[in-house]
Amino acid sequence: MENEELRMENCKNILFVANKPIFVSSNKFLNQLKRKYGIKKMGFSGTLDPFACGCLIIASGQYTRLFRFLKKTPKTYIATLMLGAYSPSLDIEKIETITQIDPFEKDLIINTLKEFLGKQKQLPPKYSAKRINGQRAYNLIENAELRIENNISQNVYLEKEIDIEIFDIELINYSHPFITFKASVSEGTYIRSLGFDIAKKLGVDGALTYLERVNEGKFHYECEKLLNPTEYLDLDENVYLGDIENLILGRKLNANDFKIKKNGQYYVKFDRFFAIIEIQDEKVSYILNRIELC
Repeated sequence: MENEELRMENCKNILFVANKPIFVSSNKFLNQLKRKYGIKKMGFSGTLDPFACGCLIIASGQYTRLFRFLKKTPKTYIATLMLGAYSPSLDIEKIETITQIDPFEKDLIINTLKEFLGKQKQLPPKYSAKRINGQRAYNLIENAELRIENNISQNVYLEKEIDIEIFDIELINYSHPFITFKASVSEGTYIRSLGFDIAKKLGVDGALTYLERVNEGKFHYECEKLLNPTEYLDLDENVYLGDIENLILGRKLNANDFKIKKNGQYYVKFDRFFAIIEIQDEKVSYILNRIELC
């Protein structure tokens, strides 16, 4: 770990996976990491709710511009669902009522989980970080509730259903009224909504009491070990066959000088740097250039 911290001190660009603890917001945890490593500018990909823990992808410097190019699916979560609990936020933070319900047969739980496999529509939670007309959904809801308390009316348009996919889901444990399950899902899937929908399918209310993100694609927690970003890009590697100085200096490029000439986005390594380029109808454009490999 000491060697990793030394490397971080000497690198402007870093990429690693941190393990966010429970009941700490992703932003607050990021500030803790900034102080820990003495880095002022850091970012993260994929907000975790305060009550959730686990894998959080962290980057600094030029690497913060790579988040949209990283392969982050499938995402795997372990969650515990409390049957009979009602929470408007669908989690332990805002539980309002708890109703005692009779236990279910374990086979019914297993079969119910299997019904969620595959592509489907999902309604994001009201309390989420989704942007609606430029504002976070949870801010719109909280502002609306405040206006209602003060008899001020305002329409709040929540996010519409989104397309998601559940690649795999399995029961880990059922100790009534708690169901612990593991799910591998597409990017953008809300496990809080999935838990709510599972409970609804069983005919009861339900809210998550535990949520852990185990991995995002190949990203998983390894004691904040520094990662080579080119190994995690959701892009094919291309090879530039022309004068390397053209890439170094950001000159205009010709599609015929690349090993792969078909349309698409690629990363290209040269010296201690790499670039992300796009080939479209024999024209080449830079998306990102001269990103230093640390």
